[in-house]
Amino acid sequence: MPSDTDTAARSLEHWSEQGRAEMEAFYALATEDYHQLALAADWPALLRGRKTLLDVACGSGKFPTALHTYADLSSEPTIEYDLLDPSAFSVTEAKAQLVAPFVAGRELVITLQDLPAELTYDVVWATHALYALPPAELGVAAERFVAAIAPGGFGFVAQASSTSHYLAFYDAYRAGIPEAADVAPFTTGEQVRDALVAAGADVREERVRYTTSTSDRAVAQGFLQRCAFDDTVSLEQMEAAPVLGQYLAECENDGTWTFEHEAVLLWL
Repeated sequence: MPSDTDTAARSLEHWSEQGRAEMEAFYALATEDYHQLALAADWPALLRGRKTLLDVACGSGKFPTALHTYADLSSEPTIEYDLLDPSAFSVTEAKAQLVAPFVAGRELVITLQDLPAELTYDVVWATHALYALPPAELGVAAERFVAAIAPGGFGFVAQASSTSHYLAFYDAYRAGIPEAADVAPFTTGEQVRDALVAAGADVREERVRYTTSTSDRAVAQGFLQRCAFDDTVSLEQMEAAPVLGQYLAECENDGTWTFEHEAVLLWL
């Protein structure tokens, strides 16, 4: 019987200074997730006139960094940018990445479920941020997300679909590594969408498909270990494991691993 909270605990443990090398290995490929999101909308138009923003489970600030690189926000007025994450390490990392028009506001070292009801924002977003939400708490988290959007504001969630690499790999990891057999699965984009609708949100859905690839075994290993929040299992061990090995064999061709991604974009 899978635990309800162990994936959340594994995630939180790896968002730490001790996990920095693993995090940087992960972003050798995962930075593309945020590049794709930065290209997915007219962000200058969407953010024009907005004054407050909440970044839910802000991670290491890769989305605002991608907006700075790929979307021209240079003429936009200041937006107060609150950072929410249960990891103080993540809040510090993300804060260090903010540049104009974003100016750091509150540092909320809490879960989305614990967001105070009195806090509302012109923009609330969560970008590849909700995978480790305990399943039993998804409904409460969705209610808090929806309630945090001020009248006239908007919400945005980007989360991998059930067939995308992050979900497919984690399921194969749970099936192939005995020590992971009882950990909770990742939350899918479809589950987040359904929870937001159940919370009363009017949700518009889009999907973005892309691939990431590498022929460097060290990069592949670091990326995959972070995908599993497990740096104790080598790439060789993954390749030899049942189910997981088959999944990785299907991703590999002539020494190059290609991972297929499908991001569910939810607009509220």
